[in-house]
Amino acid sequence: MIETVVIATDGSESVGRAVDVALDVATRFDAEVHALYVLEESEVETAPEEVRDEMHAALESRGEDAVAKVAERAQRDVTTAVREGRPPAEISQYARDVDADVVATGTRGRHGENRFFIGSVAERVVRTCPVPVLTVRQLEPET
Repeated sequence: MIETVVIATDGSESVGRAVDVALDVATRFDAEVHALYVLEESEVETAPEEVRDEMHAALESRGEDAVAKVAERAQRDVTTAVREGRPPAEISQYARDVDADVVATGTRGRHGENRFFIGSVAERVVRTCPVPVLTVRQLEPET
């Protein structure tokens, strides 16, 4: 039985299908839904010191927008969270914290084409997450 679904989002367009599939699973099982965005700490740490605060605020705002979009698509109650850290580790920890039954993620996010196979974050989540991970590939547009 699936009672809790965590949707890991980076706010990119390619995560849209993963959100839809995860919401469908949650609806079918009448499961609780959590939307999670992880602000990647290395993006802030590697920025010049004089812009770190602004960059952190901008990335946090992006995260709030990303989880809000999931909640809007869901048309149901969604618990949202923005965490800071290394995405694979934070996603896995969040799944533990909320006793998730499944984590859903897209296979290509903001880093897009420069990642091989299913994407470095998705791949690491699959390898380290204590619960099943549903990876959803963004379909190519029909020509």
